[in-house]
Amino acid sequence: MHVMADDNPLAAERWQTRPLVVVIPGPEHPMLRHLQSQLRDPAMQQEFQEREMVLFTVVAGRGQRAGVPMTPAQTNSLLVALSAAAEGPAQVFLIGKDGGVKLREGGDRVSLPAIYTLIDGMPMRRR
Repeated sequence: MHVMADDNPLAAERWQTRPLVVVIPGPEHPMLRHLQSQLRDPAMQQEFQEREMVLFTVVAGRGQRAGVPMTPAQTNSLLVALSAAAEGPAQVFLIGKDGGVKLREGGDRVSLPAIYTLIDGMPMRRR
């Protein structure tokens, strides 16, 4: 299936932000709850913003960018671009400013400090 680049919300982020994409089969999945609890910490939230990150979530097939709903076409395009499935398994992706996937992880937990460390080692961040 060919997807129009315009539909892929990651294309608009290139060179602007570092998307963190969480794809989970349902709203009660522990991966999202764990991430949200970390982002409630003001220091963690500030570090997220300092690294020019933006949170994308796909929960049970419904996509959002920073809490704003995306169209079904955008959500589908995002999933296709990441080779991810709405029905699972749960995965988190870190996308670099160059648009490349820097991290792809499954499981129930997301460690923002580990992600921050990974970003801090990237060439774009060290400038």
